[in-house]
Amino acid sequence: MDVKKRNVTQNDVAREAGVTRSMVSYVISGNTDRSVAPETKQHILDAIEKLGYRPNKAAQALQQGDVAFAAKNIGVVICNEEVFRRPFYSEILAGIHSGAHEAHYHVRFIRFFDELRNPVLFNNLIHQEEIGGIILVSTDQSIKSRDDFAVIERIKERIPLIVCVEWQCEGLSSVLFDRQNTAKKATEYLFRCGYTDIAYVGENDERVEGVEQVLQLHGLKSNPKEFYKAQAFNMEGGYEAMKSIYENKDIAVPRSIICGSDEVAIGLLHYLNEKNIAVPQEIAVVSIDNIEMSAYTNPPLTTMNVQKTAMGKRAVEMIVNKTAGKDDDAVSISLPASIIQRKSC
Repeated sequence: MDVKKRNVTQNDVAREAGVTRSMVSYVISGNTDRSVAPETKQHILDAIEKLGYRPNKAAQALQQGDVAFAAKNIGVVICNEEVFRRPFYSEILAGIHSGAHEAHYHVRFIRFFDELRNPVLFNNLIHQEEIGGIILVSTDQSIKSRDDFAVIERIKERIPLIVCVEWQCEGLSSVLFDRQNTAKKATEYLFRCGYTDIAYVGENDERVEGVEQVLQLHGLKSNPKEFYKAQAFNMEGGYEAMKSIYENKDIAVPRSIICGSDEVAIGLLHYLNEKNIAVPQEIAVVSIDNIEMSAYTNPPLTTMNVQKTAMGKRAVEMIVNKTAGKDDDAVSISLPASIIQRKSC
């Protein structure tokens, strides 16, 4: 019988490739316990493509058990749809996918946190017969009530391996960058470049504390009311913040600015370019993130490089290596940031 007229099995692939069925199963499973010669692996992959073989997931689950079958599946929960639009988070998600692929794991789903408030969807996705681990990306941005914390607790009860990325949750492991220390490094860089009139535009979080510490150390204006000029989260916010600074006649325009993110800095630069205000000759700009487009702004941004892709990969590694502990065994990994010198400062 022509194999194309019936379901193709691993035995068919083995005959086509001239290997044993166990070798085919080994390659398909992505097992790394033993090595397979590259030419042998390629013969098997060529046979799979030629015959159109598809794994029988029901049979695999029956053979391995549902929990064991799902152990290499990872769920990803993000705060909201903005994550897909923002380059910073896109690089984190790329790191998750790349890390999973390299470890022969699979990203089973990407869902918004709000969706998990639906008990039907929650029960369908959040259990060990569906996923072996879960990564929560900036989920704190969506946690606003006791009910939301209750969702996190239910996830914690059901899934053994959980990693928070870009936020920390009590009792859970996390991977993030040190916002306070990164802002400190950016402020110190400005000071070393000779700037003492330093302002901050961005989110009101640990970054403000980092700027404050350095200004205090050097005896400069260290009250946030004096150096924190505007709250901004994205390009539009950066543009409006810079506009308000220049249009407010009651305050002096600072000689240098630290932006909480590259997106804020890009909006800020757009306003300065519109008004023909020279950077850095009239105002210097340093940012935090180092997203790809920061190298192509006018002028190119001097920024702190945050290891975005590495955060995603490290979260996957913690699941693969089963080091994503909980409660007293929870671990927090903070990846360092370094200055990328360009033309804006």
